[in-house]
Amino acid sequence: MATPTPDYDYSSSMEPDEEAEPCNFDLEPMEIITQTYIHSIICAFGLIGNVLVIVTYIFYKRTKTMTDVYLFNVALADLLFVVALPLIIYNEQHNWAMGSVACKMLQGAYSINLYSGMLLLACISGDRYIAIVQARRSFGTRSNTLIYSRLICSAIWVLAAVLSLPTVIYTQRFEDNDLETQAVTVICQLSFNHNETAKLMKVLLPSLQVAMGFLLPLVVMVFCYSSIICTLLRTQSSQRHKAVRVVLAVVVVFIVCHLPYNVALLTRTLSLFKERGCEAEKMKLQVLAVTKSVAYLHCCLNPILYAFIGVKFRSHFKQILLDLWCLSKKYIYSGGRSSRGTSDVYISAHKSVDGSSNNMSSFSA
Repeated sequence: MATPTPDYDYSSSMEPDEEAEPCNFDLEPMEIITQTYIHSIICAFGLIGNVLVIVTYIFYKRTKTMTDVYLFNVALADLLFVVALPLIIYNEQHNWAMGSVACKMLQGAYSINLYSGMLLLACISGDRYIAIVQARRSFGTRSNTLIYSRLICSAIWVLAAVLSLPTVIYTQRFEDNDLETQAVTVICQLSFNHNETAKLMKVLLPSLQVAMGFLLPLVVMVFCYSSIICTLLRTQSSQRHKAVRVVLAVVVVFIVCHLPYNVALLTRTLSLFKERGCEAEKMKLQVLAVTKSVAYLHCCLNPILYAFIGVKFRSHFKQILLDLWCLSKKYIYSGGRSSRGTSDVYISAHKSVDGSSNNMSSFSA
């Protein structure tokens, strides 16, 4: 990103120094290049992994469980994010070349995907808790839960949209005139007409993001997965140690990816109304930019941690590769003409893949 300061205006609370030059928050060219490469890699792997999850859900999963519905929606949220991220980066590096509508839509999409993705991960942990810890109580009651899972997902998307409304409303595209250099910079950021509104939103929006986008999912995941680990350790299954390692990996990766960014965001929010030195502020913004990139990595890891680490999803993934190989061979041998045989191979592959679910299948390595 061209600058990690699109959210707030820091100039009003910087330490006054009439003789000093204005504080410049623009990133160095090397930092821009580095972040561009990192975000490009995140977008590429996030796109491939989440598309595979969506394709598996739509075409290869005949019997869909509650967790499958959540996984599909997580993949959809991550996919929308990796599609929007290059557009956001491009516009920030080119004086926001798109118009006001794109400014609001892209920032709003990022916010919606953030909330929906994190809350859906909490739902997955809750569903696994019910399936494993409360297995006896939930036995026979999960056959008709597909409708409920879709209703829950719809409610989460609506809640995410409501939580993102302030971002959409107050995000504006406008020109910033530099009196020293006479340069005009077109930016897209939160903008407020009244000081009281600015003070409220500068605290409310980061607080909502930390609370609903990190703390609430973290508390739910820690509780559910701790109970799951205790239950798995009491079982005599030969797969329990692998399952425990997978559960620990899910929690550790979530914390490693999101804790640094949320701590940096909270620290920045607490210092908004204090006088700050230029160098200290630049350091905070650099830390925020780095930790945000680390948080972005989670969209690449979700397909591995939640989908393809399971036995059934791995078999579906292998079948996808086999189908693509068969289709490419048929296409080459037939000279690009479609044939009955090609369709037969594709259809038969779908019929050959599926398996019965069990309580520990989601955690089998």
